[in-house]
Amino acid sequence: MKIYDAPSIRNVALVGHSGAGKTQLTAALLFDAGAVNRFGRVDDGTTVTDYDEEEIIRKHTLSCSLAFAEWNKHKINIIDTPGMSNFLSDSRAALRVADAALVVIDAVHGVEVSTEKMWTAAQDLEVPRMVVLNRLDRERASLERSLESLRSSFGRTVIPVQLPIGEEKGFKGIIDLVTMTGWTFAGENGNPAQATIPADLQTQADSAREALIEMVAEADDALMEKFFDAGTLSQEDLVAGLHRAVAASRIFPLFCVSAAANVGVQPLLDGIVTFVPSPAERGVQLADDARLTASDSGPVAAFVWKTVADPFAGRITMFRVIAGVLKSDSTVNNANRDTSERLGHLLLLQGKTQTSVPEVRAGDIGAVAKLKETLTGDLLIDKAATLRMHPITFPEPVISYAIEPKSRGDEEKISTSMHRLQEEDPAIGYSRDPQTKELLLAGQGQLHIEVTVAKLKRRFGVEVLLKPPRIPYRETISAAVEAHGRHKKQTGGHGQFGDCKVKFEPLPRGSEFQFVDDIFGGSIPRQFVPAIEKGLQDARMRGFLAGYPMVDFRATVIDGSYHAVDSSEMSFKMAASLAFKDGMSRARPTLLEPVMDVEVFAPSDYAGDLMGDLNSRRGRIGGMDTRGASTVIRAKVPMSEMLTYEQHLTSATGGRGSYHMEFSHYEEVPQHLHGKIVAAAKAERGHSGTNAEGAAD
Repeated sequence: MKIYDAPSIRNVALVGHSGAGKTQLTAALLFDAGAVNRFGRVDDGTTVTDYDEEEIIRKHTLSCSLAFAEWNKHKINIIDTPGMSNFLSDSRAALRVADAALVVIDAVHGVEVSTEKMWTAAQDLEVPRMVVLNRLDRERASLERSLESLRSSFGRTVIPVQLPIGEEKGFKGIIDLVTMTGWTFAGENGNPAQATIPADLQTQADSAREALIEMVAEADDALMEKFFDAGTLSQEDLVAGLHRAVAASRIFPLFCVSAAANVGVQPLLDGIVTFVPSPAERGVQLADDARLTASDSGPVAAFVWKTVADPFAGRITMFRVIAGVLKSDSTVNNANRDTSERLGHLLLLQGKTQTSVPEVRAGDIGAVAKLKETLTGDLLIDKAATLRMHPITFPEPVISYAIEPKSRGDEEKISTSMHRLQEEDPAIGYSRDPQTKELLLAGQGQLHIEVTVAKLKRRFGVEVLLKPPRIPYRETISAAVEAHGRHKKQTGGHGQFGDCKVKFEPLPRGSEFQFVDDIFGGSIPRQFVPAIEKGLQDARMRGFLAGYPMVDFRATVIDGSYHAVDSSEMSFKMAASLAFKDGMSRARPTLLEPVMDVEVFAPSDYAGDLMGDLNSRRGRIGGMDTRGASTVIRAKVPMSEMLTYEQHLTSATGGRGSYHMEFSHYEEVPQHLHGKIVAAAKAERGHSGTNAEGAAD
């Protein structure tokens, strides 16, 4: 494999909604460039980038995959990304190392939810975008309708650089508006043949080229002057001006293809080489917001954007070299963890196929296996370098399930395997609930959880059962009381004696627990006060109503008595526990429930129904924004009402809605639900108390 330098490299990420054809397009690009010798198909499970068993079965990309092709003496690194909303955090990470996003649009459906999300992510990272209108050979596919959808969402700077020849099943070629030539493509090999522009499309093509020239002139003051003087632009100015406008995110050129029929793919490869900025031109943004353009000279620095947990090869680390030349069998410093890493063979990845290379130069994307400490988001540098990068931020999990191993001996294996999967997908959460003792698996949605469980089984041989988690309710008090606890036990020899009076008062939400020692005159010796606090802490964690921790109250020890011989720490701990029970029985205890901040994204047509549904879930609507054809609804909703929300949203919006949820605060449970929750908690404790103890061990 030839080693390329930065000016000859193009890094592109294919992004867009699920089902728009990104993986099929990647397969066509690789085949037409001669990188692979057969035309892979998603339906047959033969594409290079969907190689995971779970992806082949589901026929959907679930994780970013890397491939490369050589075209016109340039190397094109292609990152195929997921389009399902549960997996978009991986797609956003890919944008950190891409120099352009190819936004793939289904010519039947136009702009969809994930398209908007990834466009916004690219905009935030200032990543140039080119639009690829795919599936033009489908029934009801339309350039005109798609363009209308694109412009209403992203503005008039989305402009065709090609027009299709033929419609729907008759789509057979493209008119290149930059060179004003026609091309047709035949057979699975997509053999191109130059063709005259059809007479019925000549006027449309002339008009579209004129609009393109005007848009390019508008994006550049110097070209605008030339345009006013001459009424047009030279071919050279048009190509150079379009390249600069794409690099500056002022123009978003639209290409016409059918990846499955292999029509228009080779002109797209030409477009990537011609219009996408190279790493030497664009560079990367550093933590101080300065831009570092790729150069082979100077200290080496490589940014880790993805980690793969391979059960055989171990950890595979994918990186982009942002400066210098990274060499095999060298030692680098991990700037994030202040540790050194010994690199083995450097690899280029073609899906799961690995090719060893002696070095990877600035601007290129490569991989290395079996690094010990390095994880996604880390920066590998020479000790002499002082570069820093913005971290990759992953979203907080929005849904969690309790998991338990099918066979008892697998608990240790679950933990090890989950940590490996967390390295690969930092959007997963894995923990043990200290209150319920359950193992919790958290993710971006039900599908995310299901896929993680399937990976556990396929890769690591660990089978688990999923069940809805217990809601982490809390208990509190609503009245101030004084309570008394006395523990007295007389046996042979030393007895036990502890006696304390405690005042309990409610505190504002979020105050947790306060302990105050307000004893005067030595009624309780100082050495026993910590034991009273410990007794109250233990008692409050066990709760009073339903076994949930008691929070948001103050306990003040105001008086008590002791016995010179029989008093001990244990006696006062027991006395405090008795005082807690006495106080709670009269302090009007009540339940608190977690309330979530929820944002729902959906096409505007569904907004009314979705708001009605959130209201029925005891939600309080906080606001609504319109973004293009979509609406964002913000609400505060109790966590217990959101456990089944994803399934409802999917069916209510035909899969076009998505949501984000994070913890907001605790508030009182309505009185009419109290009895149900308390009864359910007591029944569960009675049924699974022994299991919980076993899990705690």
